[in-house]
Amino acid sequence: MKKNILLLLVLCISHIGISQEYFPKNDGVKENTAHYTAFTNATLFVSPTNKIENATLLIKDSKVIASGKNVTIPSNTVVIDLEGKFMYPSFIDPYTNFGVKNPERSSRGGRSPQYSASREGFYWNDHIMPEKNAIDHFAYDLKTAKAMRNEGFGVVNTHSMDGIARGTGVLVALNDQASQAMRIIDDALGQHYSFSKSVTSRQSYPGSLMGAMALLRQVYHDANWYEKGNIPTKDRSLEALLKNKNKVSIFEAGNKSNNLRAAKIGNQFGVNYLIVGGGDEYEMMQQTKASNASYIIPLNFPDAYDVSNPYMASYLSLEDMRAWNQAPTNPKALQDNAVPFALTTFKSKKPKDFTKDLLIAIKYGLDKTKALEALTTAPAGMLQISDKVGTLENGKYANFLITSGPLFEKGTTLHENWVQGTRSVINTMDQTDIRGSYNLALAGVSYTLEISGEASKPKASLTKGETEFSAKLIYKDNWITLSFTDKQTNDVYRTTAIIEKNTMSISGKAVLPSGVETTFTANRNMGAAKAISDKNKDITSTDVLREIMPITYPNVGLGNSTQPSQQTLLFKNATVWTSEVEGILNNTDVLVKDGKISKIGKNLSSKSAIEIDATGKHLTAGIIDEHSHIAALSINEGGQNSSAEVTIEDVVDPEDVNIYRNLAGGVTSIQILHGSANPIGGRSAILKLKWGEDADGLLYDNSPKFIKFALGENVKQSNWESYSRFPQTRMGVEQLYVNYFNRAKAYDELKKSGKPYRKDDELQTLAEILNGERFISCHSYVQSEINMLMKVAEKFNFRINTFT
Repeated sequence: MKKNILLLLVLCISHIGISQEYFPKNDGVKENTAHYTAFTNATLFVSPTNKIENATLLIKDSKVIASGKNVTIPSNTVVIDLEGKFMYPSFIDPYTNFGVKNPERSSRGGRSPQYSASREGFYWNDHIMPEKNAIDHFAYDLKTAKAMRNEGFGVVNTHSMDGIARGTGVLVALNDQASQAMRIIDDALGQHYSFSKSVTSRQSYPGSLMGAMALLRQVYHDANWYEKGNIPTKDRSLEALLKNKNKVSIFEAGNKSNNLRAAKIGNQFGVNYLIVGGGDEYEMMQQTKASNASYIIPLNFPDAYDVSNPYMASYLSLEDMRAWNQAPTNPKALQDNAVPFALTTFKSKKPKDFTKDLLIAIKYGLDKTKALEALTTAPAGMLQISDKVGTLENGKYANFLITSGPLFEKGTTLHENWVQGTRSVINTMDQTDIRGSYNLALAGVSYTLEISGEASKPKASLTKGETEFSAKLIYKDNWITLSFTDKQTNDVYRTTAIIEKNTMSISGKAVLPSGVETTFTANRNMGAAKAISDKNKDITSTDVLREIMPITYPNVGLGNSTQPSQQTLLFKNATVWTSEVEGILNNTDVLVKDGKISKIGKNLSSKSAIEIDATGKHLTAGIIDEHSHIAALSINEGGQNSSAEVTIEDVVDPEDVNIYRNLAGGVTSIQILHGSANPIGGRSAILKLKWGEDADGLLYDNSPKFIKFALGENVKQSNWESYSRFPQTRMGVEQLYVNYFNRAKAYDELKKSGKPYRKDDELQTLAEILNGERFISCHSYVQSEINMLMKVAEKFNFRINTFT
């Protein structure tokens, strides 16, 4: 106890020594009396792969001074003997909102949408806020900091989780004793992004995932134009984006498909996003690896579903069951495929749940060294802070853990977590581990006492032969209090004892139900103790692994056991409907090779082909659906009167079961059209339906370019309480078309002139129509509207491809 008081006194003096030297001190004397602290005889992990036995770690003024076997210890040093203990770098969480209050949702009422931005001097869209700095909204959270430290974390990166462009983050040391000046390591770390709108604004655009993607692209185009000095007005959002462009860019994607969407935008603009995934990357591991991105991975494994009620179980999807079964393998899959990743508590309900899921991931194959890397060196490297944290090398912050044994083993206790040289006791090192099996003797009766659970919070069970007793155990500061109740007689026995260090037996006072005071002894059963010790040693040793079901393609109901691949097929003796001048051909062979019809005729042969006897069967071309709305995560982007900048290709959903159903009905190709929410809709996606293919694999290469236009009540919002968006009448619809094509014509002329121009994806798409490079499919109602649009087309010298 005296040693601990001395240590705390020294640490307090050291803390005074590292305060700002130029600050006046009016509440006492000012003196710099800094001491060293040396931790000796430990098993020290300077980094996840650099282990030193019987090592010394020397720290001073929040930093590591030296580490190794032959460290010179200065005279003014407090020495702490850690024989038998282990030391590791504290963990880093690269993605949190620690201490940053969630913004309040906009209180603006009414159903009428908001189309314009609510701010002036910033970007035209409220959901783009790169000028936002989390430090301006930060307040240190003592409660959460303690919960994080208890699980091994020493540093967190935090930010405001609101908006598409979210601004900069804050790197915070979880040091309760320090001032903000000390624990704020970086007050503007990285730029943050997502596909989600801000809750602080009701601005309608973007109203879809494809709209969010288009908006981000336009932001980068506009930033490039602004950087060249081509915009006369000041835009604080674009200035902040450009100012911070060399910082790490962190993108909360949230699932396997959005990961790839974010990476695609990053690749287009030369931004290497650090992507926050969703934990389902194992389902698309080949594509995840090919993205060449680094990932921050949450651990939030689904709990087992209650299927005891057959009626409720019938509503449980196979997709959900597979996620429960397969999700724990995600970290191992990333590890095995050499995908760079760090781990985060993001999505965990509590930090303690993260630790539970981490041990589960290790049980399912995540290497322990890799797990430690994902919590230390990996996030440090990704956040570009390896010069400050992540290892216990000289000059870095003294952020380290002291444990009773190797990390990630079930029986290991985290004793202390030091952050910036400040000590936090999690579970005292002075308390003896009493877990084991004992023979308890009390008042001439023998009982079997089992003590299990965590070393710092053990629990007891007591039996006598076949009889079980209700037992309650309290263990603190090496004092044990055990009470147990005879369930038949309700007699209560109470015992208390002090635990001697390294003892194999417990003895102390007892009070019988009659009130008589006596003594008791509990001698540890060595054989059983070893069994319990082995049980607690390594989570992978005894816990039962459930059988992991194989991935299907797609990994939902009705998925294929293997990914579809092209085969050489020879159909023999079919009745072939050519849909050409040849008409119907009887008893005809068709050879399909490399995905295309290679030959049609009689008595065809191919050594490499799989032959299919089509006698009595009819073979026709697949059905083509020109107007479909299946297999897309977004259909409408109604946040603006024109959404020519968005494309359905961004949001193709290869897991939509309607692909399977369409194939069953003979449909092999579809055009996914944008919806009819606005006069000028988004660009189409033309798909070849292949159940089990990924989104890119469904898109036809070099297919004709299409866009959706619409007429009628929807586009003028007759059925909506929207009075601020033009057009409100059919006359207005015509004027909108004329206005946009006038602008597109001017844009195209400027682009072709060779002069500098602002890249605009919306006007570029409309210019493609003027140049005959993109075709219009128009949703139409009445003849007068159809005539109107044809006259607009004549005026601008283009043709409408389809009225649908």
